[in-house]
Amino acid sequence: MSDLTMDELRARPGHVDPAAYGLGVVDLAGDGTVLSAWFATVNLGEHLGAAALLADVAGLAGAPGTASLDDEQLERVLRRSGVAPEDLDAHPNLAAVAALRGANRLHDAFPTRQQVVVTTIASLEDPPVDAADAYLRLHLLSHRLVRPHGLSLEGVFGLLANVAWTNRGPCPVADLPAVRTAARVAGDPLVVFGVDKFPRMVDYVVPSGVRIADADRVRLGAHLADGTTVMHEGFVNFNAGTLGPAMIEGRISAGVVVGANSDLGGSASIMGTLSGGGKEVISIGEDCLVGANAGIGISLGDRCVVEAGLYVTAGTVVTLPDGATAKARTLSGVSDLLFRRNSTTGAVEVRPREGAWSEGLNAALHDN
Repeated sequence: MSDLTMDELRARPGHVDPAAYGLGVVDLAGDGTVLSAWFATVNLGEHLGAAALLADVAGLAGAPGTASLDDEQLERVLRRSGVAPEDLDAHPNLAAVAALRGANRLHDAFPTRQQVVVTTIASLEDPPVDAADAYLRLHLLSHRLVRPHGLSLEGVFGLLANVAWTNRGPCPVADLPAVRTAARVAGDPLVVFGVDKFPRMVDYVVPSGVRIADADRVRLGAHLADGTTVMHEGFVNFNAGTLGPAMIEGRISAGVVVGANSDLGGSASIMGTLSGGGKEVISIGEDCLVGANAGIGISLGDRCVVEAGLYVTAGTVVTLPDGATAKARTLSGVSDLLFRRNSTTGAVEVRPREGAWSEGLNAALHDN
């Protein structure tokens, strides 16, 4: 292991800067399974000197992946950085190194332990190589550094463990009965929020300018733009979300993107790529309204309205303004359309619309 400076490390022959990297803490089960990874810093194409230094001390040798850092290694990073303690605030990754000293420890209540790690990603287009890599990509999405579909999440379900998410942190599912009994005997019952591969976003990332009425309904990896409001019945999956101010009172499935100033009404839903095994990415444009209890399995362009209670799938036969019929998939992505059901005949009709949705979003509701 060398004592080269950050600049010298990057100048070495063959050195390649990572596309992204993070410094954080993983929770490990007794058998070494990664239960969770929280990143104190998330870097996308920046602070590359610190990336080279962390990788060198951790022994990553420029390879993508994850390596642990004990307290002695963390001290070594600080010494080799040449940055004075009083100047650490100007270097977010080095400040995190200083703050994470002492984080390597056993959990107080679970048969788990915490470990400080550095994770590097060579290319966002490559699939994640380990669980911490997958978590770092989910952080990139929720920190709004990458838009949905802006990185590969291929194989993510196979990398993430099924975990009991509790008020005391992640717990191995197999250990939950014993942990629950011990907590009850101690007079401090355990609260289990869910058993899943993905945690709640707000326990890891809270983006600025958003409101989330029920934290359980937004998964880590959701992308919520400034001005987004997710109400109690709203749900946002990973690798999905909003690109501007939006009112979400329905479900945004995995892979779905909603444009600015659009409203997803109460209990409305957008079909995602995970439901039914489809490969088409469904999106909603800007200034759209999907009414309460409505849903879509096609993309909407800008300024579209779907009547409350109407579910439009790709195979739905719709009546066009000239009386002809077609399947709704032929209108996917077209702007300025109104989808409605004729209350007399029951036929699904499509009519052209002019101008933006007249009511628009309530500005006061989105002053987050």
